[in-house]
Amino acid sequence: MIKIAIASGKGGTGKTFVSTNIFYALTRENISSVLADCDAEAPNVLSFFRTVRKETHEVVQHVPVIDVSKCTFCGKCHEYCNYNAIFILPPSGIISVIEDLCHGCGACSVACEYDAITEKPFPLGNVNISLYNNSHPVIEARMNTGIMSPVRVIKEALRHIRHEAEIVILDSPPGTSCPFIQTVSQADYVILVTEPTPFGLSDLRQSVETLRTMDSKFGVIINKAGMGNNDVREYLKKEGIDLLLEIPYSRETAGLYSAGRLLAEADESFGKQLLNVTEYITGKYGNSNSQR
Repeated sequence: MIKIAIASGKGGTGKTFVSTNIFYALTRENISSVLADCDAEAPNVLSFFRTVRKETHEVVQHVPVIDVSKCTFCGKCHEYCNYNAIFILPPSGIISVIEDLCHGCGACSVACEYDAITEKPFPLGNVNISLYNNSHPVIEARMNTGIMSPVRVIKEALRHIRHEAEIVILDSPPGTSCPFIQTVSQADYVILVTEPTPFGLSDLRQSVETLRTMDSKFGVIINKAGMGNNDVREYLKKEGIDLLLEIPYSRETAGLYSAGRLLAEADESFGKQLLNVTEYITGKYGNSNSQR
């Protein structure tokens, strides 16, 4: 198995466009593949495929419940909490848990010497597993509204990846924050999707710096080529970064995408280009990919 994450430093560059088209091109060749939508705050890959839902797994974390009759209001639980999830006013005898801020780390339970803290499950979201063409899993991480961080939901989605698959495509969250880190850290190779604009280059630089810190292998696809300027290409050449593919800007492509259709289905040559990219990656990194 090789895991390929499709990522970007900002939203709107075409990350999901690339992810879904690569997955379609692989399945059309009957290559055993999995597509995992790790953008848990706004998952949308299922919009592009007719699938059959097979499983749904609720993701929960355990948050503290404080028994006020046992609490001495010593404040240790509040001191141990790195996320300011415990509100306490000792003179007024008030203590409460702000569940939306809690990360379920259990530090408060360790701090409490009076057995005043128990735990209860708190729902974070769901992992939905569907099948495309009755054989290729599409895994969706979907966070509940109001949850502060999607990381646990992403972790659970990644845990359900079928290990006998040849290629796993991870549609990463945008940006370079914790959800991005959680996703790309599981990948053997990262495809960064960018656009040839000043904003695209700025966010690409941040992504590259982050991935280099993580010692990750990566290359770049330029989407919407033909607009903007040549700064991204010059940056890639200067930094010695692989330019894997350029996808020309096209109103027809944008129209297909907005209608929930795949360019690789309408244009077989585009699908072959994406297959060439995956073959290059698997040929160069597939034999030495790390077990994550």
